[in-house]
Amino acid sequence: MRKTIIAAALVALSTTAMAQNSNFDYNVDRFADIQVLRYQVPGFENLSLNQKKLVYYLTEAAQQGRDILFDQNGKYNLYVRKVLEEIYTRYDGDRTSEDFKGLELYLKQVWFGNGIYHHYGMDKFVPQFSINFFVDEYNKLPLSVLPINTCDRCTEEGKCDKATKLRKALEKVIFDPEFMPKKVNQADGEDLILTSATNLYEGVTQQEVEDFYNALKDPNDTTPVMHGLNCKVVKEDGKVVEKPYKVGGLYSEAIVNIIYWLQKAAKVAENSAQRDYINKLIEFYETGSLKTFDEYSIMWAEDTKSQVDFINGFIESYGDPLGMTGSWESIVNFRNDEASHRTQLISSNAQWFEDHSPVDPRFRKETVTGVSAKVITAAMLAGDSYPSTPIGINLPNSDWIRAAHGSKSVSIENITDAYDEVANGSGLNEEFAISQAEVDLMKNYLTLADKLHTDLHECLGHASGQLLPGVDPDALKAYGSTLEEARADLFALYYLADPKLVELGIFKSADTYKAEYYKYLMNGLMTQLYRIEPDKNIEESHMRNRKLISEWCLQKGKKDKVIEMVKRKGKTYVKINDYEKLRGLFGELLAEVQRIKSEGDYEAGRKLVETYGVKVDPKLHKEVLTRYNTLDIAPYKGFVNPTYKPVYDAAGNITDVKVIYGENYVDQMLRYSRDYSPLTK
Repeated sequence: MRKTIIAAALVALSTTAMAQNSNFDYNVDRFADIQVLRYQVPGFENLSLNQKKLVYYLTEAAQQGRDILFDQNGKYNLYVRKVLEEIYTRYDGDRTSEDFKGLELYLKQVWFGNGIYHHYGMDKFVPQFSINFFVDEYNKLPLSVLPINTCDRCTEEGKCDKATKLRKALEKVIFDPEFMPKKVNQADGEDLILTSATNLYEGVTQQEVEDFYNALKDPNDTTPVMHGLNCKVVKEDGKVVEKPYKVGGLYSEAIVNIIYWLQKAAKVAENSAQRDYINKLIEFYETGSLKTFDEYSIMWAEDTKSQVDFINGFIESYGDPLGMTGSWESIVNFRNDEASHRTQLISSNAQWFEDHSPVDPRFRKETVTGVSAKVITAAMLAGDSYPSTPIGINLPNSDWIRAAHGSKSVSIENITDAYDEVANGSGLNEEFAISQAEVDLMKNYLTLADKLHTDLHECLGHASGQLLPGVDPDALKAYGSTLEEARADLFALYYLADPKLVELGIFKSADTYKAEYYKYLMNGLMTQLYRIEPDKNIEESHMRNRKLISEWCLQKGKKDKVIEMVKRKGKTYVKINDYEKLRGLFGELLAEVQRIKSEGDYEAGRKLVETYGVKVDPKLHKEVLTRYNTLDIAPYKGFVNPTYKPVYDAAGNITDVKVIYGENYVDQMLRYSRDYSPLTK
């Protein structure tokens, strides 16, 4: 619930965005609605040998968790991936045939979505190859490569009931559009667990899960653990129970491998604090104890001195329809000292921003504790942060830890730079902005304004405010993620227009914020709709958040014509008439969203999201799709990782680590499946 996620095509771009290497080839692959890029890791060569070794060990730990996310996203995902990869690599027929090209496309989508569901839209992918082709090629596979446990009676030439059963199951999973059609369902009034295909629950209803966790919670506990964060909830002998992710529990094989590399990382830690929290994370993986995870989170948040840093574990809960279980993810990174200057300015003034917030003083923090912010260079993306990745993160997620011990906020600059570099000249602004004045505004100021929006969102937005005593952190249930992202976005939008940013020297022009305001509303009201299929509503939390804010401001500002939707030559445009009043609307909505969170007002939160954040105007939607289709822009973007190669001396000691670029998308995915698949061996 603390990620800033971006679709690169939505960023209106400045020609001032600088590539680290003008000859670097960012483009890797293009398929369906996806563009795959690569990113640079500038500054890695300047790290010390121990820091390079630390990065290398942490990247290995990161890649060991890939299977976990696939399985969390759907119970058949690992089977689908394994079988399709075997068909793909062993196929000896016409690779230009429609069936084979359709299988290749589907497999690329499965890799990108970490399963058979779209990473953003949550709907199941539609295969462009025939069921007869699949059956024929499946039947050619040796039994030894299938993800089944064969017995002595199974032979390569003979029949195997398990193989037949698996084939029939995969036929239904892949080709039946009505079977498990959506990974995460957020439709109001439905049982969100029974109608979601995510593999976090089995044999239980939404009411049973809510009752189970409500019985565990102590309203007087001021340091509550994040119940459900690292487990699957099932029913055994008629009783609801948790199956924890830990050594000896679910995903044990992968977790053991993660621990192996974390132990190596601990030996080359930059300092004792870093070594201690790496060991504490290992303890969490060994025990599954959420108290231990809180101890680790505190230690991690308080280490602001280490240059190399990482996240690794069950963290964000967007993949859970109830917003409780964390999807496995990892990002390995190191601090960009030069670019961190602006975030340090913001974080050092955190108390000022909190004190001047437009929210009710009851909901503000009297003392802002331990807010640290930095700009980082990503060295490895994994799990739920790969191939699609956030551009900013603020952790830990626990409200009481954030209040008592602070939080870390990061903006991932080399990822943002890669997005900016490939999106220059896309034509999006020229098509959707109302006039050349808005195009020029975004061209001149948006690169910086976008980065500051991310900084404020992550560094101060998520870190701001407080719950009233006794309020359940999970009170907003399925709407919690959307409202939390709205709260952080509103905080950032409100302060982007504050003279304080000019006073701090972050903005040189007082008009800089206007570029972000216009882009944000153009996105929330119009351009993000190109990612929604016809006749569908908005379901993803970040998209709901942007729609909620933009639509609410449009409706509330109608009387004063703060914002208008105007028609010119048959096309619809967003027109902002009063930027100052728009800032006031952002502040007003921020106050209400903070109240909803602080008081745990579920009904008000539900009404706000359902009224403003979900429904799509079909006529406007059709227009956006028509106009967008004239542009050569992929709606979604993601990345392949660089490869880290240790250099050894004659005695077997690492003397250097080299970062290597150039691996293509298919080769990287097949290599990851070959080298980092402990759950499918």
